[in-house]
Amino acid sequence: MIAHLRGTLLEKNPNAVIVDVQGVGYEVAIPVSAFSSLPEKGETVALFIHTHVREDALALFGFRTAADKTLFEKLIGVSGIGPSVAIKTLGGISGADLVNAIRTGAVEQLVRIPGIGKKTAERMVLELRDKLDLAGVADRALAAAAPKATFSATEEDVISALMNFGANRASAEAAVNKARSASEPNDFDPLFRRALKLVR
Repeated sequence: MIAHLRGTLLEKNPNAVIVDVQGVGYEVAIPVSAFSSLPEKGETVALFIHTHVREDALALFGFRTAADKTLFEKLIGVSGIGPSVAIKTLGGISGADLVNAIRTGAVEQLVRIPGIGKKTAERMVLELRDKLDLAGVADRALAAAAPKATFSATEEDVISALMNFGANRASAEAAVNKARSASEPNDFDPLFRRALKLVR
């Protein structure tokens, strides 16, 4: 399964992109909310990927943060919510607000999301509110929404990847700080490998 893509952004639209990875172009559906954070065409982009396989199709769904990918996977686990509805949901509300609405049972807030009716909103609350790891998802969503002034785009990608491996934001930032090197490459792969050894 494809879990992460990093390559050249060939095309971008509000709900989909094409990413060239070593000559192969991957079409990836994205939440509308992710569009404004994308780089310009021709520049490097990194996306966390959920690969959705059906009998008649294989589709890729991309996210700028590991937290949004986790939320997407929570949503498609709810009965009656497929990938199309889940991606629209994440385009209509921030991750932190979505988690908060589910945890507090704020159905009236959820139904304001395009494509989410009352019954669907009630199922989201019923099936996700008591999940044991929702608190961790909320922490990630809030961390992803926090200002990112002290790290480069590549370092932010590494931090998100470390969080996807279970590290909290503070530990991931500390590991990246320690893994920075003046003598070794600070591209995603080498930096991630060094930081992964240091994360606590």
